Amino acid sequence: MNKDRIIPDKSRRAPKRDIDGVFLLDKPTGISSALALTKVRGIFRANKAGHTGSLDPLASGLLPVCLGQAAKFSSYFLEGSKKYIATGKLGIVTDSGDAEGNVLEEHEIGDALSRLDEAIKKFVGDITQVPPIYSAIKVDGKPLYKYARAGKSVEVPSREVTVFYIKLLDTTEDSFTIEVYCSKGTYIRTLVSDIGSELGCGAHVTMLRRIEVDGLPKGEMHTLDSLQKLADAREDFTDFKDMDAMLIPIDEAMNYLPRIDIPYDMAVLLCQGQRQDNLSDCKFTDCDISYKDTVQIRTNDMFIGVGHIQNGTLISDRMMSDPLHTNKGLYK
Repeated sequence: MNKDRIIPDKSRRAPKRDIDGVFLLDKPTGISSALALTKVRGIFRANKAGHTGSLDPLASGLLPVCLGQAAKFSSYFLEGSKKYIATGKLGIVTDSGDAEGNVLEEHEIGDALSRLDEAIKKFVGDITQVPPIYSAIKVDGKPLYKYARAGKSVEVPSREVTVFYIKLLDTTEDSFTIEVYCSKGTYIRTLVSDIGSELGCGAHVTMLRRIEVDGLPKGEMHTLDSLQKLADAREDFTDFKDMDAMLIPIDEAMNYLPRIDIPYDMAVLLCQGQRQDNLSDCKFTDCDISYKDTVQIRTNDMFIGVGHIQNGTLISDRMMSDPLHTNKGLYK
């Protein structure tokens, strides 16, 4: 027997640690996004963690879990358009738009399936949606689902969204499965419900899975089970090397944004909160000095944060914590 072999002590845990990166979780059905976050954070023993783009307990698929400093930029990771696969059950309307809600109406399906292709076409392009009452959209500072649970009626504001395509993948005698590519803010529950209304029989979601988000690296999603098995297989419970290799670095996750490279001396000042109005020595990629949306900011090819340009002035919006190691005296 090898005396040097480390025997894992399951009763012990590694200390909490600072670890940065994005973990692409394949969230299972049946648990909330918050619980999934807690599990991932615990396995990685991360000091800080957050998620972006919550999925309902009924839904599965891509949930970016942001560890450490990545949590600062979580709001930027789901800005892109998204792809979903969803199954709608015909003939039944629920108050939540999914299988967990109370049944409001039941109808005969009739010839709905024969008219499904034409109905779907009407929801491709720029459309107006009224989000479901069981959603996190806020009215007067309160999420809609709180009004619903309290039995209070409230006017739900409509929103404009874009559906780039809907592919019909499968049908059964009372259901249909579609792949949807849509803009941020699109509610698939509402889309399926609206398709059901167009068919005259109603519909609700029985399966929903997010499969892709524009801007995020097309990396492999990982399940909680696979992550836990990798953790349990370690001989040294403080060894996170294989697990950390599953993380997407922050600079890679943010690389979808238009980019501005700035001189190092300017970066030092920007990191101190000083706006920079002389951008003549900066290099612009996929943007120019008139660009008004969010840009990633780099110096010496190193990602230091995000910001925007206003009237020719570069303003920092969110920066990495001490990205230039100025507190260690390493900057020139």
